[in-house]
Amino acid sequence: MREEEQLIELLRERNWTVTTVESCTGGAISARIVDIPGASDVLREAFVTYCDEAKHSLAGVSLETLKEYTAVSSQTAEEMALGGAERAGADVALSSTGIAGPGGTERFPAGLVYIACAIHGAAVTRKFLFPGDRNEVRRQAVREALKLGVAMIKVHEEEQEEEF
Repeated sequence: MREEEQLIELLRERNWTVTTVESCTGGAISARIVDIPGASDVLREAFVTYCDEAKHSLAGVSLETLKEYTAVSSQTAEEMALGGAERAGADVALSSTGIAGPGGTERFPAGLVYIACAIHGAAVTRKFLFPGDRNEVRRQAVREALKLGVAMIKVHEEEQEEEF
């Protein structure tokens, strides 16, 4: 079963919803979700926040975070996910920000991507350095975002079971 199918199944089982807040993936995470019949049961909204202003106005990333850490950082990815979930009223949010390429710098090389997953106000962020051209980087980022969503929902469930 593909990651997006697993994600939708896990969300449906819990009666949860998801939103995406994407920069370098440009809506491709939400596109993979809506490829699956029944995605409308779980997908609330999808934000493409390609510029800093959109990250701030649509997802609530603080201007201080963008100035201090830049758009390509774990802090920004986390705030994107948390802010997107809050604004969409979703249980889960997936975010991506990075440098798909070509180009990049020593500090921000092509392939550097931060992915975050927020669930009920708590977020986890992962850093990746993907090989390949622009489209390969974006494809890998989408896959890892979906995998992170699936993994975090499962971990969240295990933590809830341990509390009881």
